[in-house]
Amino acid sequence: MSLRIVVCVKYVPDATGDRKFADDLTVDRDDVDGLLSELDEYAVEQALQIAEEADDAEVTVLTVGPEDAKDALRKALSMGADKAVHVEDDDLHGTDVMGTSLVLAKAIEKTGYDVVIAGMASTDGTMGVLPAILAERLGVPQVTLLSEVSVENGVVKGRRDGDTASEQLEASLPAVVSVTDQSGEARYPSFKGIMAAKKKPVESLELDDLDIDADEVGLAGAWTAVDSAAERPARTAGTIVKDEGEGGKQLAEYLASQKFI
Repeated sequence: MSLRIVVCVKYVPDATGDRKFADDLTVDRDDVDGLLSELDEYAVEQALQIAEEADDAEVTVLTVGPEDAKDALRKALSMGADKAVHVEDDDLHGTDVMGTSLVLAKAIEKTGYDVVIAGMASTDGTMGVLPAILAERLGVPQVTLLSEVSVENGVVKGRRDGDTASEQLEASLPAVVSVTDQSGEARYPSFKGIMAAKKKPVESLELDDLDIDADEVGLAGAWTAVDSAAERPARTAGTIVKDEGEGGKQLAEYLASQKFI
């Protein structure tokens, strides 16, 4: 039986762009370019490596987001994933991690899976809790923050590196896995891969397809909210210390006045 690998990916605003909030205090995604979250590229890479080691495997990439989120899926498909699932619905606007995890869990169950792989966090929200919540919703084990991962004989194994020690972890499939940016560089899509991605299937789903009510997601169903936001103040000119024999002392006094020392 084919090993079914589902990779959760996210379409995020480009971190080098001018990111800001919209009028409803959600992230403004219209005025900034988006892309596949860099941390999710590591998840795609590990999924492809696991598939290459398996006798028979299929890699599905899954995202929840607006129309433009298909760009993230196409990037993953051009890397080598087999097919994609895109959940898009106007009622998803403003959905937080709790609602997103619900949508992902329903879509994963509908798609079918043996192992779900995610990045360690998204590069916009950086919460890092979605894999754990997703595992809870699916009712399966979680093996998170792995820098090395493999699947063999119905078991996922991996190494989690901490500040003082490394742990060897394993869980029976089905399971949810998250990988860190130390798991191995993601491959670049080849020209052949980019062309092939255009012909790979992308299934579109809405909330009705997943039996999810609109009030369970979006701003109305969010467990978190942004109450206010302000633009970062413009940078001010720094303090120049001229060294005329007392430079070191002046510098120390300035640092002390700012409570740096």
